[in-house]
Amino acid sequence: MAQNPRGRALGIPFDGTPGANNAITDVAGVAVGHVTLIEGEGKLVPGQGPIRTGVTAILPRPKGNWDFTMAATFNQNGNGDMTGVNWIEESGFLEGPILLTGTHSVGVVRDAAIHWQIANGRKFVFTYPVVAETFDSLNDSNGQHVKPRHAAEALDAAKPGPVVEGAVGGGTGMRCNGFKGGIGTASRMVQVAGKVHTLGVLLQCNYGGDLHILGVPVGREITDLRACTTLPQSRPWMANRIQPCVGPPIATRRSDAASEAAESGRGSIIVVVATDAPLLPHQLKRIARRVGMGLGKLGSWAGNGSGDLFLAFSTANAGAASDSTPPTAVKVEMIPNDAIDPLFRATIDATEEAVVNAMLAAPRVSTGADGVRIHGLPGDRVVEVLKKYGRMK
Repeated sequence: MAQNPRGRALGIPFDGTPGANNAITDVAGVAVGHVTLIEGEGKLVPGQGPIRTGVTAILPRPKGNWDFTMAATFNQNGNGDMTGVNWIEESGFLEGPILLTGTHSVGVVRDAAIHWQIANGRKFVFTYPVVAETFDSLNDSNGQHVKPRHAAEALDAAKPGPVVEGAVGGGTGMRCNGFKGGIGTASRMVQVAGKVHTLGVLLQCNYGGDLHILGVPVGREITDLRACTTLPQSRPWMANRIQPCVGPPIATRRSDAASEAAESGRGSIIVVVATDAPLLPHQLKRIARRVGMGLGKLGSWAGNGSGDLFLAFSTANAGAASDSTPPTAVKVEMIPNDAIDPLFRATIDATEEAVVNAMLAAPRVSTGADGVRIHGLPGDRVVEVLKKYGRMK
């Protein structure tokens, strides 16, 4: 199915030069796959549905290549979960795939990742899979509909090239900035220390914020597409945060956009940054920290109820985690700290664009458990608002 136009296709003048796919897969060797689960509609029946969930898989290296990558993580706000981060923090290496899913499916996806790696020839004594989550409120989350086969299918489906965005994979049941959220990606080509390097971002967008795009208060301008429900809510926490859908959407006051953003701040965002630039773990930690600056440009404040968890890895320095017997010293390459600034900027810019791409790719209307209705971010109206503020001609 054809996707909605992405930000650049609409003419939004994001900073920076993207790669061929404007995706994390522009970093050579990185692959992405999704499994999307959509079934049923109407009243929430725990254990039955409606189902709006899935799994997204990222392979840092081509299938069958189990060489570790240098990596680091950073928590902007820790109301979320990303497994395997203790060993990344301790060792400086990422040992396998990264998977994204809904909050209550982390365990099953983690276990499935172990079995998938064994089945595909990886040998290890023990391993700590990296699985990260955001809470899919459109889904029967307590039903735990993601099964081991779905994680394996997402990993098997991972491929380079263009990445499907929006309400797919782990992002199927997510909302973002008061609109439909999901999976988004973007990339930048950056000249650093005399060479052109690629940096790509892929994220699962489910956080709440006062949506700004290129400094323009888009969320305060598009006020008639607020989340609503067609049915009584069986979840008290949702009933307190959503109004009924009565007839056509009714425009609200400008101040309501920020108020709703605060209510939806219970959501989260997972951001994965990949680069082929030779960066060491302490430098990748610095890259991961810059993700939050990109989210800040979009109007996020990393609310108390939000899990804002970031991971950055570098595909350079192949073989740096050598397990030769007897152990021998290895040589690694690194970009000087004095030359790293363009990668910081690329991280911020690609994060901003990836969130916008995630929201633009979503369907015009998505309906989930208990009739909760979320609108996609309409590209034509975003363009109108940006023109109104002089950010587009």
